[in-house]
Amino acid sequence: MAKKDEPIDVLTKSDEVLSEKLEGAEAWLEKHPKLLAGIAIIIALAVGGYFGFTYYKSNLEEEAQRQMFQAIFYFEKDSLALALNGDGNNLGFIDIIDEYGITKAANLAHFYAGVSFLKQGKYEAARLYLEDFSSNDLLIQARAYSLIGDTYMEEQKYADAARYYEKAANYKPNKYFTPAYLMKAALAYEKAEQRDKAIQAYDEVINKYWESAEYQNARKLKARLESNS
Repeated sequence: MAKKDEPIDVLTKSDEVLSEKLEGAEAWLEKHPKLLAGIAIIIALAVGGYFGFTYYKSNLEEEAQRQMFQAIFYFEKDSLALALNGDGNNLGFIDIIDEYGITKAANLAHFYAGVSFLKQGKYEAARLYLEDFSSNDLLIQARAYSLIGDTYMEEQKYADAARYYEKAANYKPNKYFTPAYLMKAALAYEKAEQRDKAIQAYDEVINKYWESAEYQNARKLKARLESNS
């Protein structure tokens, strides 16, 4: 009989221990009402702050998108000064970045500003804005790396150009855009007199992207390099 009673004793003791702990917790709360109230206020402020910031950011995003519309219009018309600096009534990309920095629109404005400066031949400024741009998009992030490579090519800094073309090629590699970036990297390596790396880039096009439009040209250029060795 003793063995059958043991589980009942254990449960009873457990209930007693739990009851004692609850009583102790209640007593502690009664002794520290201000601390409890402070914790509650902190939690309420944190929750309220989160939702308040989310609402603020959403409104800011809408404003930034409205401002971007006119700036992109000027960009597409090749009115680059107006696209960058605004027209007096509408903001340009630079002001959008300054005033709406936490928004997605401001991030995209970095890309447009970088391209605008590149078209103007202001290569260092173009790099500054393109390097601050960040995206998970398959096309546009690789494009940004390639454009940075273009700025270095214009400055005849071929090794730096090749490095960014490689970054473009290695960003989410795919058969649509990667071969073109590899060809640009190979050309930059050639100009930098890094023949082996140029051949390696051509080889990658030939072996991995043999269905691409760049395939035949890669074979021809690789053969030319090898025949000149």
